[in-house]
Amino acid sequence: MKIIRIAPLALASTLALLAGSAGAVDWGGYFRTGPGATKKDAARACYGLSGPGLKYRLGNECDFYGEFLLSQGFKTDGVEYKANLMTNMYNGGTDSGDAKLGINQMYLEGKGFDVAPNNTFWIGKRFYGRADVHIVDTFYVNMSGVGAGVDGIDVGSGKLNLAYFRTDGGATKPGTRVNLDLQGVDTNPGGKLRVSGSFVNGDFSGGKSGFGLSFQHNQDNVFGLGGGNTFWLQFAQGSAGLDQNFGTLDAASGTRGFRVVESLTWQVGAFGGQAQAMWQQDKDGATGLKTNSGTIGGRMSYAMTRNLKWLTEAAYSQKKPDGGETQKLAKLTFGPALTTGPGFWNRPELRLYVTTAKWNAAANAAAGAGGVTGIGDGKTTGTSYGAQVEIWF
Repeated sequence: MKIIRIAPLALASTLALLAGSAGAVDWGGYFRTGPGATKKDAARACYGLSGPGLKYRLGNECDFYGEFLLSQGFKTDGVEYKANLMTNMYNGGTDSGDAKLGINQMYLEGKGFDVAPNNTFWIGKRFYGRADVHIVDTFYVNMSGVGAGVDGIDVGSGKLNLAYFRTDGGATKPGTRVNLDLQGVDTNPGGKLRVSGSFVNGDFSGGKSGFGLSFQHNQDNVFGLGGGNTFWLQFAQGSAGLDQNFGTLDAASGTRGFRVVESLTWQVGAFGGQAQAMWQQDKDGATGLKTNSGTIGGRMSYAMTRNLKWLTEAAYSQKKPDGGETQKLAKLTFGPALTTGPGFWNRPELRLYVTTAKWNAAANAAAGAGGVTGIGDGKTTGTSYGAQVEIWF
């Protein structure tokens, strides 16, 4: 049985080794891993409220995760093709036992067809249209799935991408989604607007339709800080998700979601970082109850030498359901990191960290029997420490 479980990873490793003899094969990826600990008689612990953007990553990732992409490009009679295969590995803790293995992406894209030479056509399973805030590992736009589409349609100012997706994870509750994604619209010097729309339908008895809309503005070098700023304004109704993906396919038509996100990245000399502020409201269409979530936080890096940085991350999050108590959590992480350069984005980073957090009883109750940490001791404070490597290549 174990042989079957490791087969996808073994295949990817073999192909990666063969890539050295096939010059057109590109190999890249990402992974994070490392040991962590908390109090005696307990496994490692991490701290965050449930929901998008409410858990900050630094010194606060209890899992092992890796994804590895193989891409093979080729050209036939003027048409350029690329085949893409991404395997992934996940383990929820530091235990070195069996991990969950899978395939994140497997698709083919082509460009140069005589009917539309400037457009890219694709079919398969893929990451699509994603836009994130790194410090919370949250993709506020994420159209990924199994589908087909055409990208790069010229509409004057900007390019339009069209895609069709299907979900059939629940055999009796399939769904359909159509995404329109207009990118690169000039708005002001250094500024670009992106407008994305989603149309969703649950294709089964009791399935509902839905609609989502996302506005994203990117601004280069805000205030001369050497980074950028991203602002999102998002709405979703019915069975559509705020991230432009599927929501709950049988959600009542009165289901609503609103979200506003502001994220700033900077690099001024040795000082770099990223911060975010986010507010989200979710309305349950069946009960009419609303839940408000909000957070503010950031990670700062300071290059003490070219290869040694000091990292600090601080954040506060809260969540308030109608008729319930407000869940609150504050988190602070600090520690040194060895890296390849002085910038905030330089990777790999080999980190040592200490994380401390404080939360309230309402946060424990909302998390279930194990509480925020999963340990189930009823405490509302915690401290963790460990080492982690993060790399993308």
